[in-house]
Amino acid sequence: MTDPLDLDDFYDLRLVSEPAVSPAGDRVAFVADEFDAADERRRSLFVVPTDGSHEPYRLTRVADASDPTWGPDGSKLGFRAARETDAGIAVSRAPDDESAGDEATSDDPETQVWAFDLDRGGDARQLTDFEEGVEGFDWGPDGERIVVAARDPTDDQREYLDRREDGAPVETERLQHKYDGVGWLDDVRTYLFVVDCETRTATRLDDAYGGGAREPATGLDPSWSPAPVPGADGHRIAFLSNRTDRPDDNYVMDVYTVAPDGSDCRKLTDSTLTASRLRWHPEGDRLAFVARDPENAHVPSEPYVAAFEPDDQPTAGTATVESLAGDLDRTVARYGDPAWHGDDVVAPIGDEGLTRLARFRGDEPPVRTFGEQGRDRTVEGFDCRGGTVAVVLSHPRDGTELYAVDAESLDTDASDSESHDPAGEPTRLTAATDDLVADHETPECRRVTVESAGHEVEALAYLPEDFDPDAPDSEPRPAVVSVHGGPVSYDAPTFSFLFAYLTGQGYVVVRPNYRGSSSYGRAFSEAIRGDWGPRETADVLASVDEVVQRGWADPDRLFATGFSYGGITTAYLVAETDRFAAAAAEHGVYDFRSAFGTDDSQVWWADDFGLPWEAPERYEAAASIGDVGEMDTPLLVTAGGEDWRCPPSQSEQLYVSLKKRGVPARLVVYPDEHHAIEDPDRATHRLEELADWFERFDPARSESGGA
Repeated sequence: MTDPLDLDDFYDLRLVSEPAVSPAGDRVAFVADEFDAADERRRSLFVVPTDGSHEPYRLTRVADASDPTWGPDGSKLGFRAARETDAGIAVSRAPDDESAGDEATSDDPETQVWAFDLDRGGDARQLTDFEEGVEGFDWGPDGERIVVAARDPTDDQREYLDRREDGAPVETERLQHKYDGVGWLDDVRTYLFVVDCETRTATRLDDAYGGGAREPATGLDPSWSPAPVPGADGHRIAFLSNRTDRPDDNYVMDVYTVAPDGSDCRKLTDSTLTASRLRWHPEGDRLAFVARDPENAHVPSEPYVAAFEPDDQPTAGTATVESLAGDLDRTVARYGDPAWHGDDVVAPIGDEGLTRLARFRGDEPPVRTFGEQGRDRTVEGFDCRGGTVAVVLSHPRDGTELYAVDAESLDTDASDSESHDPAGEPTRLTAATDDLVADHETPECRRVTVESAGHEVEALAYLPEDFDPDAPDSEPRPAVVSVHGGPVSYDAPTFSFLFAYLTGQGYVVVRPNYRGSSSYGRAFSEAIRGDWGPRETADVLASVDEVVQRGWADPDRLFATGFSYGGITTAYLVAETDRFAAAAAEHGVYDFRSAFGTDDSQVWWADDFGLPWEAPERYEAAASIGDVGEMDTPLLVTAGGEDWRCPPSQSEQLYVSLKKRGVPARLVVYPDEHHAIEDPDRATHRLEELADWFERFDPARSESGGA
């Protein structure tokens, strides 16, 4: 007998992410997010054999961990963490060393690179000691050096940063002056440094620096070639940078390479791409990466390869950069870097409401692979090395776990695979959600296809465990339509505590992949570019109509919610129709003219809508604040107090406007939270607010009423 999820069960979640396969393919390191009784979200590092012979072993037991990265021979495992300064550094510092002051005892130490020596054992050793912390790293091919990306302020900049810590005013001349989750931006450059792991001596590579409006999102992403690069007189370090005339006014990120001694910096791309996620071929002659159009987010991201000309060619040392996507018309998903399997590139792609793996081979058409996955679960993490594939697979009913697969299975074309075959199940390596799903009700997920304005639109319907959708006498249930953010994103069949909690409360949850969503091709996604609102609203309502017509949803007990762009669309919905009993617009933007310059998306708005003083009609058309007079649905409005993607002032505008009209409304602002809610107590509070708001205005409940 299972019970519905309770909010306290949220603290039993273990979220698996960031799989990293060892060079030999025999082990996988991964990160697990856990929640403790002290209201802390902890990110711990684990390692597990890929044959499943042992349970995962916890490596870190304090603070946080991210970016697990194996050394070249697999004996060392590096990671980034903000931990108390290594005792070996603290005791070796001179008494007058200024850096020995507050950091050793600070409650907020900077993120540094640490490494476990898995052959010798013991605790992790701190490899870097940068005052501003480390933003990214990779191992050198000898395993004795690492390359790191770190901020390096001048003396004047350091003085300013110190004053800022003491509460001095923000001073900036940057166009991109803020970024969500990062804070106020400054002029301090991020450089690459080569660090000797034994002595911790750091050498700055003066020509290897970052820049641009997208740097806070991509970082420099340093990647050190495992072998000499043809025509380049040795190994190279690849990195990202924007060195256009106005780097804060575009989303360009170019690929550069530099010699490990800092010489011979070369640009590989032509400033027409937003590049990210660099991955060298083991032989060092090719560099894979992901890139998208810097001006149009609706164009699918594609895998690219830079191939270096060998010494015997007239153009030795230059690189030919080509996309491998062909006519696939599917976007590379965000779960994991592209990986090499022989001479093929393997990458996760968004494919019709699913994240799955695809193989890209030179001039041949891309091939969908890994048929064992099926279409009833989705990839949420990926890596491939040493003949082994690691995937995090998520299933609405069965939870989210880490699996290992022989890379040879990727040679099979799996374009027509519909559902996973238990007989061909990959090796399961974790049991992170076993207890949670075994003891509690979890939803069945059905795909629903509807026609909306002549277009085929797909939605996922999450159904309560005690509801039989095929029984003609099943009583329709209250339904929540949950609109995904983005909009260039998509819903896939995944385990979600929110949706499992809502279905446990008896709701059907509908997740539409409206026009604008990725994973269905460029034309489908680009249909809303520069004209937000009408198509998404029509597609969401068509999806709701479908579950009502099937007898799954009670037409008198419909509710709507969405986060980020989903919040934006929720406001569009309640301006369009009164059919929802209540709704919740979470962390959205409702007046794009006033958002311009107060959020971190000024490049995006200019690319999609134009500049507000040149195209005011587009900003007005996209703003739901002008349609408040049409809104009568009771609305819960939420915001993050430090959200600079969708500033809280936007939610305040919508809330006050509704209250002025006498519409039942409630405002909830989460202090100190950015665009995403990380604090576990606030995350559960959010779920409770949603459920209470819907129950409050449910016409079938004995008690209902306004604000």
